[in-house]
Order: sequence, then C-alpha cells, then structure tokens
Amino acid sequence: MPEEFVDDATSGMGGVSVMIFTLNEAIHLPACLDALVWCDDVIVVDSFSTDETAAICRERGIRFVQRTFDGFGMQRNWALERAGCKHQWVLILDADERVPGSLAGELRAIALKDPAHVGAYRIRRRFHMWGRWLRYSSLYPSWVVRFVHKARVRYANRGHAETQIVDGETLNMEHDLIDENLKGIDEWFARQNRYSQKEAEFELSEENESVGLIGLISRDPMRRRAALKTVSRNIPFRGAAYFLYAYVFRRGFLDGRDGLMFCRMRALYQAEVEIKKYDSRRSNRMNKLTTR
Repeated sequence: MPEEFVDDATSGMGGVSVMIFTLNEAIHLPACLDALVWCDDVIVVDSFSTDETAAICRERGIRFVQRTFDGFGMQRNWALERAGCKHQWVLILDADERVPGSLAGELRAIALKDPAHVGAYRIRRRFHMWGRWLRYSSLYPSWVVRFVHKARVRYANRGHAETQIVDGETLNMEHDLIDENLKGIDEWFARQNRYSQKEAEFELSEENESVGLIGLISRDPMRRRAALKTVSRNIPFRGAAYFLYAYVFRRGFLDGRDGLMFCRMRALYQAEVEIKKYDSRRSNRMNKLTTR
C-alpha cells in the first residue's frame, strides 16, 4: 500500500461528515470508503447509478440518497440542505478521491476547534494516472474548496463545475487529497467531451464580462486560477498554448512520457472548448441568415 494512503487517524470519532457524489462509481467507491474508516457520518449522494454503487452502500451500511443531477453546484446545495449531515463540518468528495490518514487527522482537528471566522478550506489535490502521481503535468498544486461549514457555504453552477459562495474566510489545508481515476481512457475522453460542451456554453454566456486582470496577482490561488482561465479563453490556438504552458512552463516534461501524453490530453480538451465555441457562433450566424 502506498505510503500516502496509510491511515494514521483511525482512533476515535471526529466531528466531520463526508459526502461522496456518485454516478456509476462502483469501481472507485470501495477504495474511497476504505479510506474513511475514521468517519462516523458518510453519505453517498447518487445521481441514479445503474451499476453496483447502491449495492456497495447497502452492504457497508452507508447512507445513500439519490437526486437527479442538474449541475454540480445545485447537487451540492441540495445535499448540504437536505441530506441530514450529522456534523457542521463537511468534506465534499468524488468517488475517485481518497483521504490519506494525515489529511483525516487535520480535518478532525479543524472540526474540533470549529473556527467561527472560517467558512471553508482549500485542499491540494494530487492527480494519479497510470499508477503514478503526475506531479508536474497535472499542474500541482491544484487547489479545490472541499472542506466546508454547512451553514457558511453555498454553490453556484459554473460551466461543467461549480463555484463557492463563502460566508467567512477560506484558508488552506496542509495535507493533500488523492485523486486516481480507474475508469480508463475511453471514459476519460467521453467525460471531457461532456465537460467541454458545458464549458463552451458557459464561456459564451460570459463573453461580455470584464476580464479582471487583477486576479492574476491575487494571493488567493483559486482566484488566480479563475483569472488565468478567463484570460486564456480567447487565446489563438488555445490547445497548443495550453500544451506549451503545461509541458514547458510548468515542467510537465519531468513526468516523462506519461507527462507528455497527459499534457496532450488536456490540450485536446482546451481545443475542444475552442472548436465548440466556434461551431456555436457559426451556427447562430447561419440561423440568423436563414430567418431573414
């Protein structure tokens, strides 16, 4: 077992609820649940899976609720409000993520202190593929807001993902979350195809918004990331630009051939978004011409 997966925080019960959001995640769910033996309140929020996801939860005695998916933000809001979390502090997970013991201990320590001025915490995510951590080509450290006080955070849909509205400070955690997708390359590309469509629609809806370049020098890593994404929306040859950024500037080449392949995969996603935006604009123009 890799060192980062060893659980060193299994004694006692911490005041942390964990929500796992699923759709056909039978391949990932057992390992995710195995890393949560320290938690006394685990809830799986499912979008009507057709595989063995529900059976795994029944077998392990995990609370299981279902809701039709209408966006990551809306799904998270519904779960925080309606799923009945036992504790005030909630860890948000996808089924392909695992909580190392060091992170579990940090989560419980924060919940025990219950800082009144803090609404949420950012966690660094380590992306694993082909059996290894792609440290450079995945643009580590990549921060995600995942540990939240259920009364101080709400979400809004943003393209294929979501953004947080936080009442209070958002601080950084010390230890990392592990992300390892085992569904294979075909599923990865199918998912990126869906995500690129959502992202293209979102970017088109935001075309008249101001860029907000000041965010590029913000101390908040999430704000810097959002500003960089906004600036990069209309860069010519967006896919190629992303590849140069990830593979050369962010040293993706240090991950060897795996890094080369992954940077190419991510560059293809960026190219997909650019092409779908172009296709949408062209289709709208043609429709206007035919209706005159």
